[in-house]
Amino acid sequence: MTTPTAFAIDEARTRLHELTVIDVRTPGEYAGGHLPGALNIPLGQIRRALPDIRHATDRGDVLVVCASGARSRNACEILAENGVTAATLSGGTAAWAADGHELHRPQGASRATWEMERQVRFTAGAVVLLGLLLGLVVHPAFQLLSAGIAGGLVFSALTGTCGMAATLARLPRNRPRAADLDNTLASLRSR
Repeated sequence: MTTPTAFAIDEARTRLHELTVIDVRTPGEYAGGHLPGALNIPLGQIRRALPDIRHATDRGDVLVVCASGARSRNACEILAENGVTAATLSGGTAAWAADGHELHRPQGASRATWEMERQVRFTAGAVVLLGLLLGLVVHPAFQLLSAGIAGGLVFSALTGTCGMAATLARLPRNRPRAADLDNTLASLRSR
């Protein structure tokens, strides 16, 4: 598998007006701030959006973004497997904001959901503490819960994937409503 093309922040900023920007984070993360003009198509919905993304590449380059660049690289690989060329943003929206560029927020957006990395850290920490506590109070075998999380974190670091993030992405707050995704795809088609 080839590594997707990555745009530096300055290149993306100067070309933003000519790019179709797809943000593959969860709807809650997207609502917390996204690149100007970005459309929210969560990573888990990329395959559903393939025909519309393929059509967008006929009109120009597609830039895929996420919080740090990991999910956007995964999305670019899925797109490449299906004959769609796309680039990723080096460092993601975190690097964009750190470089002093504005992030847009949808009007009327409710409080933002924690970014996925923060959700994973919280959940992993809570399960580790629970396993240790139950291991002390109830039965030592509960410490295996903590060991399982530790093993999962090591596996996640080695493979660049995260099963916990994939699971958390299925929570209602992290999933797009069908109507929202349909509207996003309609907007992508009309560009």
